[in-house]
Amino acid sequence: MITDTLTSAGNASHPKPFLTIITGPTGVGKTALAVRLAGRFGGEIISADSMQVYRHLDIGTAKPSPEERALAPHHLIDVVDPDEEFNAAMFVEQADEAIRALQKNKKSIFVVGGTGLYLNALLGGLLQAPGADGRLRDSYKEAAARYGSGYLHERLKRIDPEAAAGIHPNDLVRIIRALEVIERTGHSIVAIREEHRFERRSYEYIKIGLRIDRALLYERINTRVERMVDGGLVDEGRRLLEMGYDEETLPLQGMTYRHILSHIRGEQTRDDMVRLIQRDTRHFARRQMTWFRRDPDIKWFAPRDESMISRAVESRVPGN
Repeated sequence: MITDTLTSAGNASHPKPFLTIITGPTGVGKTALAVRLAGRFGGEIISADSMQVYRHLDIGTAKPSPEERALAPHHLIDVVDPDEEFNAAMFVEQADEAIRALQKNKKSIFVVGGTGLYLNALLGGLLQAPGADGRLRDSYKEAAARYGSGYLHERLKRIDPEAAAGIHPNDLVRIIRALEVIERTGHSIVAIREEHRFERRSYEYIKIGLRIDRALLYERINTRVERMVDGGLVDEGRRLLEMGYDEETLPLQGMTYRHILSHIRGEQTRDDMVRLIQRDTRHFARRQMTWFRRDPDIKWFAPRDESMISRAVESRVPGN
């Protein structure tokens, strides 16, 4: 049986769990495909999405619907509140725990999401880079407070264009970390990650990447944003404000919620809000593809190539 094949990586001959990684840019159809494959192969899904870990951020993070979660159980969704810390180390710890439980229960394991940093940490281990430098970070934060995060992003672009290409100009945490690493070591954080990515090797895996024509992807993104707004995204933003969260809450500084909150404050019209979320999401998808194109392990498919993807997964399972 297919399920027996997919879980055979956990027997005595193959002690490492086998993971099917499904990744690609936002809006390409990862969740829909993963749910169907998990149903076919008797599996469960571990989310590798850095925003879906937050409770109450449902519509704006495109979490799987209740119907999708009923078809295939999901893990690492709704694990922390918006004002709680969550990082790659916490993701790895919780994902490892979920993988052990699924392996014990002889479930096929699908890891699905577009946060490349989380996937790299899970498969290759946490990055061995210099620790935080309080003095440097304070100077970066002071500059950001005075000139904006875009100023630091431009600075990063000058000294480490490869890292800057993969970081949103509003993602102050990652901008500061990339600046810190290159100024302390002389090496790009991207190069350090590349050297490090095979260090852990706790799992056997296949990486399935989904991609479609850029124009079609952008059309899907635009349509999805409109559906989110029609589906209650602004009301979700109001509920978050009523719960005491605001622009200072880290996940609300992202490409979707900052525009929602700006609209609620009357600073953007509805049309401007939709347009800006669409624009920022398209830019985010482009940065994701820049990141994933550097990964030679990814086998690329169109979402419609489901039978080919199934065969590719089966062909890589140890003992098949």
